[in-house]
Amino acid sequence: MAYTAADVKNLRERTGAGMMDCKKALDESGGDFEAAVDALRAKGLAAVAKKSSRTAAEGLVGVAVAGTRGVAVEVNSETDFVAKNDQFQDFVRKTTEVALGVAADDVDALKSAAYPGGGTVADTLTNNVATIGENQQVRRMKTVAVSRGVVVPYMHNAAAPNLGKIGVLVALESEAPADKLEALGKQIAMHIAAAFPQALSVDDLDPTTLERERKIALEKATEEAAKSGKEIPAEILAKRADGAVAKFAKENALLSQVFVMDNKTPISQVVDQAGKEAGARIVLKDFVRFQLGEGIEKVESDFAAEVAAAAGLK
Repeated sequence: MAYTAADVKNLRERTGAGMMDCKKALDESGGDFEAAVDALRAKGLAAVAKKSSRTAAEGLVGVAVAGTRGVAVEVNSETDFVAKNDQFQDFVRKTTEVALGVAADDVDALKSAAYPGGGTVADTLTNNVATIGENQQVRRMKTVAVSRGVVVPYMHNAAAPNLGKIGVLVALESEAPADKLEALGKQIAMHIAAAFPQALSVDDLDPTTLERERKIALEKATEEAAKSGKEIPAEILAKRADGAVAKFAKENALLSQVFVMDNKTPISQVVDQAGKEAGARIVLKDFVRFQLGEGIEKVESDFAAEVAAAAGLK
């Protein structure tokens, strides 16, 4: 599999590794970008765990809550200018409110749902594309709900009420007073925005992700052993890899993460203590964290070259 200079550039930006290290990683992986990322991480030349969630794309995330049910929706646009457009913001806000009434987390069902003022969400989206002159997409939605308690919304760096680039929902199930739950939910939501957990608990983490981390950790342990010149049994290397995976799991599951407010207490203990103080057990049932453009590879273009090509000058 071949690769280009752009691939080397993208790999440098993704991992922070040097150019020659990136070229070597792509050579050794046969041009496989993700394999090259893993190879650089295994060699300790990349720190991508946090950067991977910062992939850029434009648009807005919207959050809405009605009673004990909340939803987050992401709508993408081509440029940040559109995200500041009143028409686009109104569309994201109303579409998020419509999503509250959609039974499942199904974007197609959301687009087929009735839009306030007539037509469907999809009809309004098509009209917006035509009038604003830029491609837009309803990308994803996620709903959380509790039988009793609260769903607390939080928007980090809001562009408008309940609209922004990082939207969070926290679902707390309890019979504790609503004001106590709202205060706790706001703090946990702020933690989630900053710490970006991948799952509620360790058991909820994606097995494929854990297996990938185990492979990286084992490669790293093996390489470190080779550099030391010592003969280290395979079972010891495997235990080291298991330890690294356990650490990864603990750091990426919300309930076991250390609360950013005091940098020492696990979130599970924060919730338990809040329940004792409120006089009723509190269960952190679920959460959503949508970051705009998460997982989307943004294609960079040379505008001057495009214009030249269109004019027949290239």
